[in-house]
Amino acid sequence: MKSEILSALRETEDFVSGQDLCEKLNVSRTAVWKSIKQLQEEGYEIEAVSKKGYRLLGWPDTVACEEVMSRLQTVWAGRPVQYFKEINSTNTYAKKIAEDGAEEGTLVVADDQTQGKGRRGRVWNTLPGTAVSMTLVLRPKLPPERISMVTLVMGLAVACACRELYGLPTGIKWPNDVVIEGKKICGILTEMSAELSSVNYVVIGTGINANIQDFPEEIRQKATSLILELGHKVNRAELIACCMKYFEQFYEKFTQAGDLSLLMEQYNEILLNRGREVRVLELGNEYTGTSQGINKAGELLVVKEDGTRSAVYAGEVSVRGVYGYV
Repeated sequence: MKSEILSALRETEDFVSGQDLCEKLNVSRTAVWKSIKQLQEEGYEIEAVSKKGYRLLGWPDTVACEEVMSRLQTVWAGRPVQYFKEINSTNTYAKKIAEDGAEEGTLVVADDQTQGKGRRGRVWNTLPGTAVSMTLVLRPKLPPERISMVTLVMGLAVACACRELYGLPTGIKWPNDVVIEGKKICGILTEMSAELSSVNYVVIGTGINANIQDFPEEIRQKATSLILELGHKVNRAELIACCMKYFEQFYEKFTQAGDLSLLMEQYNEILLNRGREVRVLELGNEYTGTSQGINKAGELLVVKEDGTRSAVYAGEVSVRGVYGYV
């Protein structure tokens, strides 16, 4: 009920009467009052005035269930939310609950992730409360060989959310790194459980550098955060909700087509590699060429120096700019 009350209070800057809340939620005034008191104890600044009702004036910096769900504008993505103050890995936990039958759209969110996962076994750790650490459970009715495209869908969603909320020139470094001015703000790791021709579940983990103000020396030149780019903190729950909004829209287009044909143009518009000289780092086969953007399978089309064209599959292949990270 607390998330529904917060949603109702967020819909207007004016007071919302207790009676309106009762009717909307089909509960008693006492139940509303108890929920308001709990929210106040959790750090929400809610003004209560006799004969006027309640008004939301401030809220804590949290990504707890009620805060995230009160901001969601989705039908299924991010519903429900499971929140942890501390967890080893949101991906590890999401796989566990997916094995136990968690429904598609379940979102695992943590304030502190102690063993966050990156590509190729890397560890992604941040200070508590500074990043967005989330994993979404999916159950796509698609063959396993198409699932890698989901990672590109999430990358596009995060980039679009940052553009909408903050007006930042976010772009994508193929396949799914979200980048601002040549520096990475987001990484995505997708993991899958599948049979030979069907998918049991997919978990897609997303880490966004939201309010991180300092990075280790070894990555300082290629990593940034929203607070560093904007000069002020961002609301992580608002960012999560906006990412879910775009992901739901894009994922439904992806599953409708079975590929990225309905998203290809939008993705290529903000693909930073497009039209640039790139170096493809494939085990035993490294080469340079010019990127032409992705095809409907999410492969990066690269014209080699000899004029031949290759379609690079994400997998374990890395693509770097010839003169830098992008």
